[in-house]
Amino acid sequence: MKKLSFLSACALAITLGSACEKSTPQQPQESPETPRTTQEAPAAKKTPLELARENAKPFAQLPKDWAKEGQTSAQEDLGRMLYYDTRLSKNHDISCNSCHGLDSFGVDAEATSPGHKGARGDRNSPTVYNAAGHVQQFWDGRAADVEAQAKGPVLNPVEMAMPSEERVVEVLSTIPGYVEAFSKAYPEADPALTYDNMANAIGAFERRLTTPSRWDKFLEGDDKALSGEELDGFNLFVSTGCHACHSGALVGGAAFYKLGAVEPWPKQDDKGVFAVSKKDDDLMMFKAPSLRNIAKTGPYFHDGSAKSLDEAIAKMGKHQLGADLTAAQVKSIATWLESLTGEPDKAYIAKPTLPASGPKTPKPDPT
Repeated sequence: MKKLSFLSACALAITLGSACEKSTPQQPQESPETPRTTQEAPAAKKTPLELARENAKPFAQLPKDWAKEGQTSAQEDLGRMLYYDTRLSKNHDISCNSCHGLDSFGVDAEATSPGHKGARGDRNSPTVYNAAGHVQQFWDGRAADVEAQAKGPVLNPVEMAMPSEERVVEVLSTIPGYVEAFSKAYPEADPALTYDNMANAIGAFERRLTTPSRWDKFLEGDDKALSGEELDGFNLFVSTGCHACHSGALVGGAAFYKLGAVEPWPKQDDKGVFAVSKKDDDLMMFKAPSLRNIAKTGPYFHDGSAKSLDEAIAKMGKHQLGADLTAAQVKSIATWLESLTGEPDKAYIAKPTLPASGPKTPKPDPT
């Protein structure tokens, strides 16, 4: 697993002066013929907008989507239906949308999400919006892409709790509308209705879940896209060092970093990437989340321990940068982060009519 070293933004500049011997420096002799040099005028101070333009270089506009070559609308339509369908869960009461609500910025506003029989996992459910652009999926990166990620929750006993891939295929095969939809989406596959193709279709749908915002208009060159307060907040975000982990098109989501790089994270029962790799170097390593829509996707962190955005900003300053941010500084950064809130295509995310169950479709199983 590729990891990037944490870049400290709080380097301390130390000026060393040599004073081994005391001496009186000789003054240069001025020649009458030597003209005096004219002192250069100090450079004009950059305006907040000019500084923001300079600070924005490590960032980029959000891509239109992350669609794969050969991806079709039939696959996306199938994926949309599967995303909303609770019959992919053992008790027919949980869908992908249950934990990643498309009408609530891709989250459920819970610290950890309730699953089968009300059981809860130990990690926060991150937003599905723009997730296809992340370097890897899950907080610990154990899935390479959104297609691989879609396979996990369906079989997780604490989440959707289906007993096996074969059981999922059996259920879908009893629903005539899905048999037809899979054949249309994967006309060259035999069989078309497989567990892999189920995950592929969900991934195809998710690859178009993007949320462009006013921040993208600013990056495009619109000087009026952000307010003066937002420009100040962005410049503070960069000068504080937050951009070391949160930059690029997603303002994060591109690498893994140690949580508690400067001051140890208070709760360390979850070891992050170490739980997957078992390598000491991966202790407390987590994927830096994208900050797109961050103002709408709390609670925050892998453990959902921060209820408010202000709390999350203050914790990051303290534990990652060693900075005790004032309330005014926290508010300023939060003001800029609001500009990262975008809007999805409402027609694209609208819940479709799901195909009716067949006579042999299994009933809900609450056990």
